[in-house]
Amino acid sequence: MNKRLLLWAVTSALAGLLFGFDTVVISGAESKIQQLWSLSGTMHGLAISAALWGTVLGALIGSIPTAKWGRKKTLICNGFLFILGAAGTAFAWNFTSFALCRFVGGIGIGISTIAAPLFIAEISPAQDRGKLTGLFQFNIVFGILLAFFSNFVIMQFAPEHTAWRWMLGIQLVPAVLYTILCFSLPESPRWLITAANKDAEAKHVFSLINPTMNEAELDNLVAQIKQSAIEEGKNKETTTKFFTKRLRYPILFAFLIAAFNQLSGINIILYFAPRLLGLAGMEDPVAASISLGVTNLIATFIGIRLIDVLGRKTLLLIGCVGYILSLAVCTFSFFNFSELKVVSSSIDTVASAQQLINMEAGNIYFTPEDKDNAIIKYNQTRDNLIVVTANDQFKDLTASLDANTPVDKVLSVAQQVKHEASSDLGSVSFVVLICMIVFIASHAIGSGTIIWVFISEIFPNDQRAKGQSLGSFTHWIFAAGLTLVFPIAIAKFDAGYMFGFFCFMMILQLIWCKFMMPETKGKTLEEIGAILANK
Repeated sequence: MNKRLLLWAVTSALAGLLFGFDTVVISGAESKIQQLWSLSGTMHGLAISAALWGTVLGALIGSIPTAKWGRKKTLICNGFLFILGAAGTAFAWNFTSFALCRFVGGIGIGISTIAAPLFIAEISPAQDRGKLTGLFQFNIVFGILLAFFSNFVIMQFAPEHTAWRWMLGIQLVPAVLYTILCFSLPESPRWLITAANKDAEAKHVFSLINPTMNEAELDNLVAQIKQSAIEEGKNKETTTKFFTKRLRYPILFAFLIAAFNQLSGINIILYFAPRLLGLAGMEDPVAASISLGVTNLIATFIGIRLIDVLGRKTLLLIGCVGYILSLAVCTFSFFNFSELKVVSSSIDTVASAQQLINMEAGNIYFTPEDKDNAIIKYNQTRDNLIVVTANDQFKDLTASLDANTPVDKVLSVAQQVKHEASSDLGSVSFVVLICMIVFIASHAIGSGTIIWVFISEIFPNDQRAKGQSLGSFTHWIFAAGLTLVFPIAIAKFDAGYMFGFFCFMMILQLIWCKFMMPETKGKTLEEIGAILANK
């Protein structure tokens, strides 16, 4: 493979690394942020999902600069948004400043999910397009692994009260590096031909990408792209309107693959991995979450190696089977092992008791209303712990707890119950961990590897930016909604309901993939666009 082409693809794909890092780095800071600013479940959900709402806006508007100004300039602008988001969250002085800077960084992520895969797809030969575009996803999971690892390291060495700032601020390093490298990129040759009318410059870029092509072959390639653009523009309606009968199948397929990607629960599991592993009884959930990052990286590498061999559809079918099996086992476990409910209740009690202690010590910001809400929550979690342990081996520890028990005593008892319940779970905790590892591997090999490749392939040249925007917007609106709802839902319902819902969604994805999804392996972008437009 052309080394110059590989370098350009890797540079553009570094936007994925920042996407993945930002997605998961918050998992190590979210509980501390909730305590620091005394956030309710709703406000906590808003704080964590602020970046995702930014990606929704970025995905909604991202096709405009990508189509008008070109792919390169858009990627450079994204770099500055990443820098601003990372610096702002690290130095945030209150909830509003934190959420606003997360939102700004999210805009950059949303736009990058349009511009980066588009740029790579448009510079890549058909036989290498899956692998090269898949580098965006590979960098996403590499960023996820880096975030898990950096969170673990920072927790070991940084002071507890400032560790979360270091976790978020460390993103400045890759953000600055990415922005600098983007200046070395060429413009997409297909954009130069179809949008800027710069055929000679596009031919030069193609000559760098395909050094073995002679002048006649390069002229023919440019002519094919121009002819494809002319054919696409013959009907005036197709050049001015997106939601047309001609594009009904690309639009439907982009929407479904993006929606199902998030309805698998992937962002919930990545954002809240330590919390979910803690609910499963893992004594050191932050360390255990590193295994998810390693699995994600290895499985994505395998997916990228296979995407141009087995094809997009086959990989997604494999992923669907793994999704369903792993989610079904997690659903069964959370519904049928009472110790998991004890662990969950004791974790809630520990958190609410610690919150009251911090308030009494003046260690965190709170209003009188926050204090009243914290007391109500503490009483509820304490009483629930007494209820769930009333008929098992932990009742001797919790029977003495009542409204008159000092908060520090309740905290101590809840910690002891959590430790003993986690020990009693034994292999069950590791079964849940293994299922989450299988889930991550299934996602990485299947939907995680193919989503950005598939969406960047199925639209014709004149509508590719808008199509990528639709897929990205769908992806992020589902991601933001689920992340906003999760902290509220997990406080009110058993985790088994969550895993069961995601399992049902993956059964629906399996049906769609088997009977409707087309295969795009080995075809040029122009061929795919023509096939789906005429379907």
